[in-house]
Amino acid sequence: MNTATGALDGIRVLELGTLISGPFAGRLLGDMGAEVIKVELPGKPDPLRTWGQAELDGHHFFWTVHARNKKAVTLDLREGRGRELFLELIEHCDIVVENFRPGTLERWDLGFDVLREHNPGIILVRVSGYGQTGPDAHKAGYASVAEAASGLRHMNGFPGGPPPRLALSLGDSLAGMFAAQGALAALYRRTVTGEGQVVDVALTESCLAIQESTIPDYDVGGVVRGPSGTRLEGIAPSNIYQASDGSWVVIAANQDSVFARLCKAMDSPELAADPRFADHGARGRNQDELDGIIRDWAAQRAPDDIIATLSAAGVISGPINTVADVVNDPQLRARGMIAEHWDEGAERSVLGPGIIPVLSDTPGAIRNAGSARPGQHNDEVYTGLLGKTGAELDSLRSEGVL
Repeated sequence: MNTATGALDGIRVLELGTLISGPFAGRLLGDMGAEVIKVELPGKPDPLRTWGQAELDGHHFFWTVHARNKKAVTLDLREGRGRELFLELIEHCDIVVENFRPGTLERWDLGFDVLREHNPGIILVRVSGYGQTGPDAHKAGYASVAEAASGLRHMNGFPGGPPPRLALSLGDSLAGMFAAQGALAALYRRTVTGEGQVVDVALTESCLAIQESTIPDYDVGGVVRGPSGTRLEGIAPSNIYQASDGSWVVIAANQDSVFARLCKAMDSPELAADPRFADHGARGRNQDELDGIIRDWAAQRAPDDIIATLSAAGVISGPINTVADVVNDPQLRARGMIAEHWDEGAERSVLGPGIIPVLSDTPGAIRNAGSARPGQHNDEVYTGLLGKTGAELDSLRSEGVL
């Protein structure tokens, strides 16, 4: 097992909440070396423990990846002694990550003002559907609705068809990434001011943030970007093309110089100077015709031949891989992006995604997989960190606090 500490060695994170967005932020911080303490309600563990489409003897594997590099403790923050214990933990932590509905911590008298009384440097990362303020702040939020409300889902699919969702909770993952980014920015600012702050991340806004020029295009030109199927309107060529065996290959050559190389690779160098395709604007206006030419060329060739020919010519292309292809991809393997996790519950090694970004001097590491039982690290955290005695822990357990 890799024991490298990572860039965030010495940073301690308390992770509250359940499911994807908050725990994903915690995972990212843990991957970079932070000590992450995952807090679950006694008797009601995170439902993510039972998520994942594969099952082995009742064991699921979403948790294996999302709870990696975390210690598992139980604590009922709603109880008086649980609240006191939580505030003791706050004094020893740098970051709290939560993804409750706004106002939940405040109802428990654990709002940011209370937390910073116990630790002025504490950073509270809050992930919610719509943010901590505004007319919709009180609403519960799921990724599916956030993707739709932000306009992201409207652009997915094919023209005239229903807007499908990606087979992943994209909005949750985007929010988790922005939450981790905000936590790091707040950590840096704390080195200047000594003070913590609130990082407020909304699922809807995370989905909105990646939408490129859709807002100014609408503001200036009234353009409402819609779904464009397998391509982007006005960006050509950049599409999928079917090879002779029926599989699909992505070819992206919309830059002038790359398009010229594509034309040469297709033995049609004259197309680069053709007025219909001579520059970016012309190719966008004649996108259907250009796609047809490339489609006919690709249909006569095997996918490996297409990719090899275009790669040799300096044209961007690649296969549309399934996960079965991905786990055997030599590039990803060489980069350590298909990583092994030893799952104690399953008593086997389980593959999962590696750690990104890759840091040259302080790389992240998978120090442990997410296989800890609820409360497995109670003694380590409450005794080792807070100095509680065995008798005190027994009393807390008997009261249902742990």
